[in-house]
Amino acid sequence: MKLGNLVQDQWVDGDGDGTLLTSAVSGKPLASITSSGLDFAAMLDHARRVGGSNLRRYTFHERGEMLKALAKFLMEHKAEFYQLSSETGATRNDSWIDIDGGISTLFVFSSKGRREMPNDRVYLDGQPESLSKNGTFVGQHIFTPKLGAAIHINAFNFPCWGMLEKLAPTLLAGVPAIVKPASSTAYLTELMVRRILDSGLLPEGALQLICGSVGDLFDHLDCQDTIAFTGSKATAEFLQQHPRVVGESVAFTAETDSLNASILGPDAVPGTPEFDLYVKEVTREMISKAGQKCTAIRRIIAPAATAGDLVEALAAALGKIRIGNPAIKDVDMGALASQGQRDEVRARVKDLAREADIVFGGDREFELVDADVAKGAFFMPTLLHCEKPLSASAVHSVEAFGPVSTVIPYENPEEAIELSRRGEGSLVGSIVTNDDSIARELILGTAAYHGRMLVINRHCASESTGHGSPLPHLVHGGPGRAGGGEEMGGIRGVLHYMQRTAIQGSPQTLSVIGNRWIKGAQQTESDVHPFRKTFEQLALGDTLVTAAREVTLDDIQHFADFTGDNFYAHTDEEAAAKNPFFDGRVAHGYLIVSFAAGLFVDPDFGPVLANYGVDDLRFAKPVNYGDTLGVRLTCKQKTLRAGTGYGEVRWDTEVTNQDDEVVAQYDVLTMVATDEHWASVS
Repeated sequence: MKLGNLVQDQWVDGDGDGTLLTSAVSGKPLASITSSGLDFAAMLDHARRVGGSNLRRYTFHERGEMLKALAKFLMEHKAEFYQLSSETGATRNDSWIDIDGGISTLFVFSSKGRREMPNDRVYLDGQPESLSKNGTFVGQHIFTPKLGAAIHINAFNFPCWGMLEKLAPTLLAGVPAIVKPASSTAYLTELMVRRILDSGLLPEGALQLICGSVGDLFDHLDCQDTIAFTGSKATAEFLQQHPRVVGESVAFTAETDSLNASILGPDAVPGTPEFDLYVKEVTREMISKAGQKCTAIRRIIAPAATAGDLVEALAAALGKIRIGNPAIKDVDMGALASQGQRDEVRARVKDLAREADIVFGGDREFELVDADVAKGAFFMPTLLHCEKPLSASAVHSVEAFGPVSTVIPYENPEEAIELSRRGEGSLVGSIVTNDDSIARELILGTAAYHGRMLVINRHCASESTGHGSPLPHLVHGGPGRAGGGEEMGGIRGVLHYMQRTAIQGSPQTLSVIGNRWIKGAQQTESDVHPFRKTFEQLALGDTLVTAAREVTLDDIQHFADFTGDNFYAHTDEEAAAKNPFFDGRVAHGYLIVSFAAGLFVDPDFGPVLANYGVDDLRFAKPVNYGDTLGVRLTCKQKTLRAGTGYGEVRWDTEVTNQDDEVVAQYDVLTMVATDEHWASVS
């Protein structure tokens, strides 16, 4: 079988026979791969002209619903993904990380898009900035989708997750993607893309696939395109220096080599839960995906006094690992992705062995379960011990991308920090300790060299996702050797594919552009209370100005007695007067908010279904007894929740005193019925 290329929504075979791809387990031929003869310029044009145009028609919520539907569809077909995944050398657990983990990423971004982004096509970045004395000239940062294509270049170790963790934020941003998987495991990526296309859920042009070389694709990039790369640092640097990438300032995010370190705290001696957790965590990271994870633990930084016991415990744990055919249930570790990858790991172990002793594994003979070592790409878990790490270089610079790790002893926390930093930038670091002061010292000393850091102890271990598990909620990337890029990270990952623009103008103009009312923009008062209006009837700027209410001393005392809030500023005239902020007893802040609600709420059954919160509450000026309060309530932002019968409405709320001074300001959040729902219940 020749792998297909998805070009302009059609499956196209590349020219020629291509390169043969074989099973990592048995060596049997699986497919050939080639992209020769493809029109890469036409692919880019199709992505920009058709895919981008189609995706930008949807709101963030609609794209989120698209991701959710796609995730559900892929879940229904994951059995065939698992079956093919075993040919990559992945065990059932390895495949779960790759397949279920990738699909779960779609679910997470779907949820975040629908909960944390507006049901709109523009994303507002922060609050408006006042740029003039009288408030007629303001600024606002916004994000809009880039008008190019996202080029996703992925690694061989996670053919499903690697694609989906990039694809989810890209599609949510409204940007089309051209995916280029690593050749050795591209057959699994291609199968998943075929099922994505079968779903019919993505609009035309949203996704294309290159199985093979990218040809002259880079020659046609422009400033609206984005490159997201996962692979070796050498390849990333080569691509970053492409004249078109440099000349057009093409956005390039990279996730590359990473000599990740895990530090065992000095308190975690044999016999403690943390020592046992550490042995378990390191062992799991060494054998998961046969060590072919960019987040795997490569350097085991442990107290010198504990290092001998740790080596012994790790060797014992690794000695129990069953290696072989990953399709067999009882097998703990499968093969590397290819025999070429196995040979590369073997060569890197020789480099490391010049500075460290091999204490387990290496090239010694080992037994396989239902597999032939001569046909598959198997390599034994290998543990090294470097007794003089401060004078070593290879253990801090050579990455054997397989089940290989080195124990590195340290004398004190300062030395542990120094050894960790010598990795020159990592995707992830971890610390296992039950001493929180040690955790803080190590974090502050090493965080600048890591994109993510995990602290594990007996209190969180049972629910921890582990050292090597990137999560879509958090950024995945790292400085220096690790590439300097970021992926995922919730909405942060979406914004990588969007352009931040500072817009300036009048409050009214910016309110229309951003679909969020800004103070100084048009306000409309009417005889109809805004709480009597449905979601569709409400307009940004609809405003209610209430009557005034006096705050009496009896009100303040009653509120204190009723709530139990007897803070001296509300109950003791003499003590309150000593406070530099007050000149006597003042009203409770929550009394002000409560009185404000009493002033603006329409009490009868109406389209407002519920108040579900208050945001950004600030008390600007004390309220003394004898002051009068009034409220200005303005419809600030509307977010339709499609299919629910309601939308969320944010109200800009300003409470003023008799001198028209603002005493409190906040946003009231309500759920308001749609026309259809209100008609059905009213």
